[in-house]
Amino acid sequence: MEMKAITEKMESGSELGSIRIADEVVSIIAGLAAVEVEGVAAMSGGWGTGLVEMLGRKNLGKGVKVEVGEKEAALDAFLLVEFGYPIPKVAQNVQEAIKSAVETMTGLKVTSVNVHVVGVSLKKMAEKEEGAEA
Repeated sequence: MEMKAITEKMESGSELGSIRIADEVVSIIAGLAAVEVEGVAAMSGGWGTGLVEMLGRKNLGKGVKVEVGEKEAALDAFLLVEFGYPIPKVAQNVQEAIKSAVETMTGLKVTSVNVHVVGVSLKKMAEKEEGAEA
């Protein structure tokens, strides 16, 4: 029902003029939704940037590429998965979280969410080993 209310607002607003949501806004919404999924360690800049450029919460939009039309959006999310989590399940949860967040907050129809797992984070595993040695 929330989605319906947003869609109605956008339609009534468009009678007064056009509503344009910046690609960066959509990518930040998607990035925030992705890092909330259990098993996601961090967002990454993509294949070309390598694992050196890991991005924190301040730059969540950098780990997501979007193509926004007038009523639809297609997204690519680049992320690292925490070691020990099933990658296909984490990726599917990320797809669902991004689709839900973007559609709810923007009123855009999400046509696709492509998840690119660019690495596995061993951070938590290393913390467990350090705790066992102490």
